[in-house]
Amino acid sequence: MRAWIELDAGALRHNLSALRALLPHGGALMAVVKANAYGHGDREIARLCASSGVDAFAVATPEEGVRLREDGIRGTILVLGWAGPESAPLLARHSLAQTVVSLEHARALSAAGLPLSVHLKLDTGMHRLGLPWDDAAALAAACACPNLTVTGIYTHLAEASGRSGRSEAATRAQLRRFAQGAETLRAAGCGSAALHVQSSYGLLNYGELPACAWARTGIALYGVLSRPGDQTRANPALQPVLSLRARVVQVRELAAGERAGYDGAFSPSGPARVAVLSIGYADGLPRALSNGRGGVLIHGQYAPIAGLVCMDQLLVDVTGIGGVSPGDTATLIGRDGAAARSAGQLAEACGTITNELFSRLGPRLERVVLPS
Repeated sequence: MRAWIELDAGALRHNLSALRALLPHGGALMAVVKANAYGHGDREIARLCASSGVDAFAVATPEEGVRLREDGIRGTILVLGWAGPESAPLLARHSLAQTVVSLEHARALSAAGLPLSVHLKLDTGMHRLGLPWDDAAALAAACACPNLTVTGIYTHLAEASGRSGRSEAATRAQLRRFAQGAETLRAAGCGSAALHVQSSYGLLNYGELPACAWARTGIALYGVLSRPGDQTRANPALQPVLSLRARVVQVRELAAGERAGYDGAFSPSGPARVAVLSIGYADGLPRALSNGRGGVLIHGQYAPIAGLVCMDQLLVDVTGIGGVSPGDTATLIGRDGAAARSAGQLAEACGTITNELFSRLGPRLERVVLPS
């Protein structure tokens, strides 16, 4: 393999157990596997979750849901993102629950003429997708749309990751609004719909909330936080699931004064040795890691990226690392002997969060599930 992702099945099962321990009595986990399970591999992660008793999953599009169904995943699959009425046949055929984001959206889906399961999303302060929590007429009308069965009601907490007084006040306000909106919908005939409000940070910071049907766990499921410095009220010992590795395919000796890579961007002050790795930005590795902002582990030692990350390859400076040869393994995320590089470190180096870093990891990377 030129470059690949290793998935630690034992770590994922450990995280499921640790997160379940935070749930109020009666709650369950909904595994968020959108964006190819945050780059980990949706089919691989969904299979592992299902084998550990998870029976609810969240995706971003109907097509992502269909991939899971075709792979044998049962239970609830909720489409979190908008999908138009043209998707109704797909939703109905594969028993996918579709999020409704407005009254107009509800009416358009209903007009498709197919029986659909839907979850009503309430806008309680995120001001992204959702029906206004305080528009009783719109909520009642959405609830009453023919062909739609409201099986869930939820919201998304905009500041659940924050620990400041302002963030907590904003979150508590959203929770109050959600409770009022849900009560309005109950009065309108949606009393049997399941409620859910918590994402990963909602569970870690507000685990004391009254039991909902699910907590929608995404980034925490994969054993990391969005930013390595984030502080949460609950601190379960989560374990990273993903390691990212690439093959050394060639080693080059550079004489003093020689440059390497596009634009001659690597310009060592003296003789140098560089290793060519078979991974690049087309695999999802950010180009922002160029010129030493990022690096890898080889033989348990750190090697900075030399010059510019290319589409399919990159160079690393191995001048001080003995014995590097073609066929060796370079670790971009994960452990190499006693040394380790975390996803958080890599994300910080290129000015992003782990969620984005993971979700950009592309399909050329083979996913290998390591046994427990």
